[in-house]
Amino acid sequence: MANKTSQHILSTSANLLGFCLFIITSLNIADKAETSIIDELTSIITVFLTLSCMFSFVSIRTSNPKREQRLETTADYLFFTSLAGILIIILLITFNFVE
Repeated sequence: MANKTSQHILSTSANLLGFCLFIITSLNIADKAETSIIDELTSIITVFLTLSCMFSFVSIRTSNPKREQRLETTADYLFFTSLAGILIIILLITFNFVE
């Protein structure tokens, strides 16, 4: 079975990794990292996105159809969890600016 979403997950996860690293860097530059849960949450999301990239890459490279499907499904779940986490991060940032 051909990969349906692995290529998309790989490229999008890599782009979102850049977004998360930008947030972490911005918080560290502004000296807000110690007082903010956003830094910790972003670090966790960064790990999920990295794992999603790795699973989708291995899914593309494997020749075993069952393993390919299992890896692609795992990458898909990690990616969706990361998107939900990024939504929470954006809401937290928005609420911090409103206050």
